[in-house]
Formats: sequence, structure tokens, C-alpha cells
Amino acid sequence: MGCRCGPSLVILAVVACLAAAQPAAGQGTPDGYAAPRTPWGDPDLQGIWTNTTTTPFERPEEFGERQFLTDEEFAAAQADALGREREVASETFDNEGSTAGPDHWYEHHGKTSNRTSHVVDPPDGQVPALTAEAQGRRVIGTVNRDRLELSYDTWEDLSAWDRCITLGIPGSMFPTFYNNNYQILQVPGYVVIVYEMIHDARIIPVDDRPPLPGSMRQWMGDSRGYWDGDTLVVEVGNYTDKTIIHPTRGTPSQFQHSRDLRVVERFTRVDPTTIEYQVTIQDPRTFTSDWTVVIPMSTEGAPTEILEYACQEGQQAVRNILSGARAQERRAAEAAR
Repeated sequence: MGCRCGPSLVILAVVACLAAAQPAAGQGTPDGYAAPRTPWGDPDLQGIWTNTTTTPFERPEEFGERQFLTDEEFAAAQADALGREREVASETFDNEGSTAGPDHWYEHHGKTSNRTSHVVDPPDGQVPALTAEAQGRRVIGTVNRDRLELSYDTWEDLSAWDRCITLGIPGSMFPTFYNNNYQILQVPGYVVIVYEMIHDARIIPVDDRPPLPGSMRQWMGDSRGYWDGDTLVVEVGNYTDKTIIHPTRGTPSQFQHSRDLRVVERFTRVDPTTIEYQVTIQDPRTFTSDWTVVIPMSTEGAPTEILEYACQEGQQAVRNILSGARAQERRAAEAAR
């Protein structure tokens, strides 16, 4: 999809604006943790974070409604993750004839959690079923079209992620194959999240301003934040219907949402190296009930800087997918003759 190939101009510009706003030292312990404060008194979420994880997004059936692993299961999961990391570290690249890269390109060897899934509500840890309206929508994106063996007739059959536009919200906050890194920056009245994937820079006002008029729709929605104690709460609305809920999940969660989508996010710094990210997805035209996801964001394993994700600049996927579909059609027509 893209590559990491140099310092992002967006990062440099935002960092320059924040050069005078250094974080204040915090006090407390992980058991009775008090988040550090910025010089102007807000909870300090600044830093570079990663949400790469080995925890499944939806809960395996054998766990039922159990949200957490036992100590023994957690130890086994940690040992398995460590073994995979060692396997990747010793890997030699020999993938001739494949379009996939070597395993060490992919960030699925991340921090192990004692949760059985990231979906915590509904209680079974599963994304709710689609509504009848959503089931009737046109399928977009390479994952579902490939699985359903649907043709690629136009660039509109590909998702905004395939086209290097955006992963949307909450899609940009969900871990995927790679580039699961985020830089959070703060100035009085604003929180900025810079996403390594697709190089989005999201500016969140936290100054009590009203949302945009409903006629002004945005790819990533219209974010408005406020502080609830040590937690940054962000309410997002005014979406288009042109993005997907999750980039790498199949049916149902990869389907396009409706314009009625509303998202409520909560960012809470729970210890010196961890932010707990919680998001509730509300879209009654797409899902039969609301659902909530919890994902840890950690400084452990995060890079020292966010690098440019040059997706559109090197984009070949859309042209190759469409030209490949036309070639298949020509071969089928020739065989029929």
C-alpha cells in the first residue's frame, strides 16, 4: 500500500508549533497513577504510541462472555508472542512469486494483553450483525470483493483506504497490518493526532466550540473534545458515507457505514507507558446495536519518530487491480469464442 521513506512535513510543521510546550513531570505510581500535566494544566497525552497487539479484535468462541485470560492463559499467550518475535527476527526473505512481503514487514507481533478480545460490548465480544439496509449496500474494498469473487468495475469498488485517502474514524485507530503508530501533540485548546498510516493529521478542538453544521460532512467526521477528569472524550459526527469501519475485518465490520454514524472516543493515560483507548460505535442504519472496543496504546515498542507514509505518491494498486480485472474479462471472452 505504501512506504515509510522520510520525515513527514506535517510532523515537522506541527512540532515546530509545539516546541515551546514541553510536558510537565507527573507524579504517582501505576497502582495509584496520576497523569502528568501540560504547562497549562491539561492531562498530558503527548508522545509517540503504538497499538500493535496480538489480542484478537473479536473474541474466539471458546471464551464465551469471558473478557480476560486466566494467569496461565496469559502466560501462554505471552510465550507464544515471544516465540513469534524470535521467529520473525531469524527469518530470511524468500518469497519469490508472491505479492506479499516478508513476515517482518507486518506488525502483528505486538504487545500481549490479558483481554480475550478488543470488542468488549456486546458481552460476547462480537461485532453486532448488520441491519437489512446495510446488507443491501454495495460491497467495497479488496477484502470483501476478493472473498465474494466480485469484479472490479471501477475505482469506486475500492475503499478509501485502498485509494490512499483515509482510514476514517474509528478505522484509523484500529491496528492493521503495519504502520500502527501515532503521535499525539497538544497546545492550549487543541489535541493533534498524527497517524503514520496514510499520513493523516487530525486536529481536535477542546475549547467547547459547537460542532459543524450537519451539511458539512468530512471523511474523518467532525471531532469535538472535552476533558472528563484525566480522560479526553472525543465525540465525532458529520460523516460522509464513503469510509469503512475497520480496514482488515471481513463481513460485517468492513462494510461502509451510513451518514448517521456517531463515534465516542475516550483516551485515558493509565500508567507512564500506556493510554487506554476506548471507542463506542453508534450507527443504527448499519449495525443492530451499538458496540465498544478497548485497545491499549503503548510507548513500549513505539518508534522514536513518525516517518512519512508515501501511499498516494507510489500508488499502483488501483491501476493494477482494474487493469487485471479487464485482462481477466478479455481472457474469458476469448475462451467463450
